Amino acid sequence: MPSSEKRNHHITGNIGLYFACYHLSKLGWNVMAATRNARGVDVIAYDSRCKRTLAIQVKTLSIRNPVPLGQSLDRFVGDWWIIVTKAADPQPVCYVMKPREVKNRAHRGVKDGKISYWLQPNSYDKKRFKEAWHRIGTAN
Repeated sequence: MPSSEKRNHHITGNIGLYFACYHLSKLGWNVMAATRNARGVDVIAYDSRCKRTLAIQVKTLSIRNPVPLGQSLDRFVGDWWIIVTKAADPQPVCYVMKPREVKNRAHRGVKDGKISYWLQPNSYDKKRFKEAWHRIGTAN
């Protein structure tokens, strides 16, 4: 399907989720993807001896857009956040961040009296985050 066609947002989310799992697996992590739309983290990754475990949140976008963070910044979960952009393209782009880095860069918006938080592209699209899988490291 060409990237110009609209995808169902669940399919787009699956692309990002499994693309992140693919990269983590290449680093030697055993990965388990959570059920879509379940509360909590999206991926649990652990080393072969089960001595190290990571909880990972994955946010997927079909294009380079702001990342919706919800109505509050108090409920961030996970050890790492992976933002997958251009999910509809042949080669999605990933940004690897700590939750505090996401929270510190969040933009607060107000529309019709409702507060929402977003991570703007110029806040996550940084060289130090782009394809920075080394930040997570290998499972060995």
